Amino acid sequence: MENRLKDFLHFLIVEKGLAKNTIVSYERDLKSYLKYLKNIETVTDLNHVQRTHIVHFLKFLKDQGKSSKTLARHVASVRAFHQFLLREKAADHDPTVHIESPQLERKLPKVLSLEEVETLLNAPRLDNHFGLRDKAMLELLYATGIRVSELIGLNVGDVHLSMGFVRCIGKGNKERIIPLGRTAAKAIDSYLNNGRKKFMSKKSSEEALFLNHHGKRLTRQGFWKILKRLTKEAGIEKELTPHTLRHSFATHLLENGADLRAVQEMLGHADISTTQIYTHVTKTRLKDVYSQFHPRA
Repeated sequence: MENRLKDFLHFLIVEKGLAKNTIVSYERDLKSYLKYLKNIETVTDLNHVQRTHIVHFLKFLKDQGKSSKTLARHVASVRAFHQFLLREKAADHDPTVHIESPQLERKLPKVLSLEEVETLLNAPRLDNHFGLRDKAMLELLYATGIRVSELIGLNVGDVHLSMGFVRCIGKGNKERIIPLGRTAAKAIDSYLNNGRKKFMSKKSSEEALFLNHHGKRLTRQGFWKILKRLTKEAGIEKELTPHTLRHSFATHLLENGADLRAVQEMLGHADISTTQIYTHVTKTRLKDVYSQFHPRA
């Protein structure tokens, strides 16, 4: 069964061109699935898997306290795996045909107000190369709405300051060209001219735009630590995630009348329904403003 999993992961990498983080999620989900089949259901042949085995697996996960979002992700992974086996003639049926994904609770993303964004963006100290880097990263995130994985994946050649755009590779290896505002361009220019070289050794040929103190590409975990520290220094009490500036970017654009399709394209959403959740955020915020300021609210 493990060999079939390796074949499937190879298919996702080579033919589907999925991102590394997506591959890791598939592998983690399917390893736990195969372990369950082998140890609890005593199934050692994937062709013997029945719908009831998968239903029991999902109940097993639920009993462990897994969220509906995690269950839905496992269903998607298991379904894709069995469809692959059927297509490759490694199985003669697909046991996931009548398996339904759990209903997801659509939580509204947390966003910062304009004042909070301003406070956060001004938190880095600009008298050292670390501060110049952090300022450039925050300005770039808020200016473009790119994902943190896309931010740390940027190379120096992906940013075109004179023309005012950034090129990034998103989910499924899809390329996006996103406009870059003057403020963000200025912060990146300052970092490139006065900060980035101080992270590098003389012999370094690192292409990554944002570097850590070893002169290597900054990681997601490294960025997350920086964001938590800056949030604390800025005195922002809201619970932030690495995606908070992305959510704020989308919400503030829509609040100011931006076209939903244009925002979808900039965010790199395959489905516009994903972008539409931000319209709910703007409606909620409008209600809050109404309740606070209308004399008869």
